Amino acid sequence: MAKPAAKNIEFVWEGLNKSGQPMKGIASGTSLAIVKAQLRSQGINTTKVKRKPQPFLGLGGPKKKKVTSLDISFFIRQMATMMKAGVPLVQSFEIVAEGMDNPSVRELILKIRDTVSAGNDFASALKAHPEHFDDLTCNLVAAGEQSGALETMLDKVAIYKEKSEALKSKLKKAMGYPITVLAVAAIVTGILLIKVVPTFEDLFKGFGAELPAPTQFVIYLSGLVQEYWFMVVGAVAALVYAHKHMMKTSQAYRDGFDRVALKAPVAGPIIEKASVARFARVLSTTFAAGVPLVEALEAVSGAVGNVVFRNAVLNVRSGVATGQQMHFAMRSTGVFPNMVVQMTSIGEEAGALDSMLDKAATYYENEVDGMVDGLTAMMEPLIMAFLGVVVGGLIIAMYLPIFQLGNVV
Repeated sequence: MAKPAAKNIEFVWEGLNKSGQPMKGIASGTSLAIVKAQLRSQGINTTKVKRKPQPFLGLGGPKKKKVTSLDISFFIRQMATMMKAGVPLVQSFEIVAEGMDNPSVRELILKIRDTVSAGNDFASALKAHPEHFDDLTCNLVAAGEQSGALETMLDKVAIYKEKSEALKSKLKKAMGYPITVLAVAAIVTGILLIKVVPTFEDLFKGFGAELPAPTQFVIYLSGLVQEYWFMVVGAVAALVYAHKHMMKTSQAYRDGFDRVALKAPVAGPIIEKASVARFARVLSTTFAAGVPLVEALEAVSGAVGNVVFRNAVLNVRSGVATGQQMHFAMRSTGVFPNMVVQMTSIGEEAGALDSMLDKAATYYENEVDGMVDGLTAMMEPLIMAFLGVVVGGLIIAMYLPIFQLGNVV
């Protein structure tokens, strides 16, 4: 029976590098001797190596955080910088890991370092963590290692990741602001209906006169909310949970949601331009890396972020595989804007497809930026007006009987 693999242990070390400068950090290995040997192979003369103290009962240690896509983008950028500076790969992992504030990211980098130290290539080490590194990133890193230009390829991957994160941030900003404000408006309205209106209702009972229609409506609405608020909250929570669950588990639901999102009156054009920007950016990066066009289109199909464009890219791939020119296959899908098709045609004729796609990606990324900024500027006064009508209407409805108190007396 095979013995289970020994578990890695974290050690805290201090020592001197080849220049005699003091250094310290965290290393992991199956034993103290192995860790010392690893550090010695990196040119570090250790003066102190001890096992990292564990917090009592799991308390007191650094709180583990989730590894985000922004963390991965920062890691790739740092690795590109280290490699350009001529720092050896394994030592680059050490330096980058020490600069990470998130313990989970540090642990991930050290695992990758250990895999590379064991004789595996960088791309294989990344593929061991598919939840953090997509196929596109792994394939580009593999292409860089095979061509002997890993530092250049890491720089391209870093640019791609940074552009993707910036685009994602813009989309979140466009959708998040109105949702947040409307949620706050719903909470304020609920508090008014549940807590404030009943107080006025008790006051109005002593007036001895018929209340104005707006006041009666608000009191009726308050009664409904007080009686059924938990059902409303539960229904909203259930809908949100069901949506998230279906987005994770049902491909058909995700595809349907993508199609509906593209037809949304305000968000649809932004999502469309963002998908075009992703298509151009990813294809430019992969093609410039020397990936064959058919394979590059296969990678792009999984990165555009919308089923309509994914299917269109796969159709383009099929057309290119049968000998069609790419711009002709793109035009036949009826999905891609004419400008992108024309720039692709020029790029194919001039032999500069990656450069033209890069220009197209930049153009559409700027378009998304402008649309998001314009949407935010337009939504602010509309939302303020909506809040004024809703909250102000409730308050006016409550004070109408007081304004008419003179007529009653």
